[in-house]
Amino acid sequence: MTLQEEANRIQSYLDMSCSNNPDEIQERICDLMVYLSRSGEMLAQAKKLLRRKKCSEISDTIIAIAKESHLSATVQNTLLESIAEDEAYLVDLLERINRTCTHQLDACRSLLSYEKEQLRTSNY
Repeated sequence: MTLQEEANRIQSYLDMSCSNNPDEIQERICDLMVYLSRSGEMLAQAKKLLRRKKCSEISDTIIAIAKESHLSATVQNTLLESIAEDEAYLVDLLERINRTCTHQLDACRSLLSYEKEQLRTSNY
């Protein structure tokens, strides 16, 4: 499975809502912790791929063309970014997935605490 495919699979999971069932919340917390760890590793891999793409023969060619044409540094960077568009997108997606996992973990912990408190108060 490619990084992109795995990222899409994780994103699909993150797009699903969670019920207020404490067992489901606990299961989701466990899943999110795994996805948080995995997305961090995937992000590092994606950044490595992006750096590799930018340093490839293509980027050297673009820089040579840009120097001959006397293009500004901004235009050179734009050309380089367009070459590595897919890799840059993957980095952005994985950064968002990683942050979303963190936020959903926090939300699930809050939901679980709320549900436990509801159970506690309903027993008294």
